[in-house]
Amino acid sequence: MGRVTERRRTIRIRDGAVSARPDTLVAEEPLEIRLNGKPLAITMRTPGDDFALAAGFLVSEGVLARGADVRSIVYCAGAKDDGSNTYNVVDVQLAPGVPVPDITLERNVYTTSSCGLCGKASLDAVRTTARFPIEDAPRLQVEPALLSGLPDRLRAAQQVFDRTGGLHAAALFSETGEMLDIREDVGRHNAVDKLVGRALRQDLLPLSRAILLVSGRASFELAQKAVMAGIPVLAAVSAPSSLAVDLAAETGLTLVGFLRGSSMNVYAGDERIALHTGV
Repeated sequence: MGRVTERRRTIRIRDGAVSARPDTLVAEEPLEIRLNGKPLAITMRTPGDDFALAAGFLVSEGVLARGADVRSIVYCAGAKDDGSNTYNVVDVQLAPGVPVPDITLERNVYTTSSCGLCGKASLDAVRTTARFPIEDAPRLQVEPALLSGLPDRLRAAQQVFDRTGGLHAAALFSETGEMLDIREDVGRHNAVDKLVGRALRQDLLPLSRAILLVSGRASFELAQKAVMAGIPVLAAVSAPSSLAVDLAAETGLTLVGFLRGSSMNVYAGDERIALHTGV
């Protein structure tokens, strides 16, 4: 839709020299996700891959598990009072027979590009039962050297980041290091939802032989999204949160943080990392 970036006038100061020029910024707009016509969530996102974003969000909420669970995903016409379409409201219609969750005020959540899912009544409400237990997934053995090379490949593929400097990225890699998909967004959780939603619509879930790499930190929510998609390995270039480590340990997720160069910390699931020492 050509709305990924926008131009804004800016004053530049470089070594005391002042000039005016336009700057390219990443776009940020709200997306309302509706389920069978009823409002479910609002997220601040970078426009693009909105249908995948909605589908991936519903995977992480335990509503969807396969492409056939979705009857249709459409933009809602007449989103504005004058009847014009903002392309900021998406309605997901479930296929016949797919259970519809109880959409109450407690589950009507608001997400932001910075903190992700907010408004949950308790931590237990976030710990949705996984459809694809990671402990049942085929056992992977990932070499540390393979993981070390992934951040540079992620950065090299960030096309919009090169123009704006303001996007997070998430990518899926195969166990042999092949990049399977990459998405960018102002919210790292949105980037992951877009990956998972695209995989769902291609009937690729569970992603039981994939590695998920995120450009920032590994929050509880990102760990949850990995678990719900059946992804066995989550790696982040920055730190994980304590709850992310707890969830990884509980579910069998391999969680790697501070992945920078040849250095990394393995916080859970080290049995999938090919360690060649006596640790």
